[in-house]
Amino acid sequence: QVRLVESGGGLVQTGDSLRLSCAASGRTFSTTAMGWFRQAPGKDREFVAGINWSSWSDGYYADSVKGRFTISRDNAKNTVYLQMNSLKPEDTAVYYCAATIGRPVLDPKRCDYWGQGTQVTVSS
Repeated sequence: QVRLVESGGGLVQTGDSLRLSCAASGRTFSTTAMGWFRQAPGKDREFVAGINWSSWSDGYYADSVKGRFTISRDNAKNTVYLQMNSLKPEDTAVYYCAATIGRPVLDPKRCDYWGQGTQVTVSS
């Protein structure tokens, strides 16, 4: 089993920045990739960003956040970060960390582990 714990959410204003963290524990060696999804009220959970544990792997992003968000990892700490800059009200959602075994983090239906979520609210 793998346990994921998110932190770093909060209430910010338009244009501000936040950094989310997701610490993994347990059988982390079994996972291939980690990433972030978000879910706004009344909407489906959507992919935000993902990254593989391989040292040569770059992150991959949803078009809606490309150029504003950056995903990174610290393999030694089994932690993935999401740096969110130039935040907009439409970024308001609960952000979930996820991990997969044997595939990229892209489809919420195919993620193997989930964190409990952290609220990000961007006021206009």
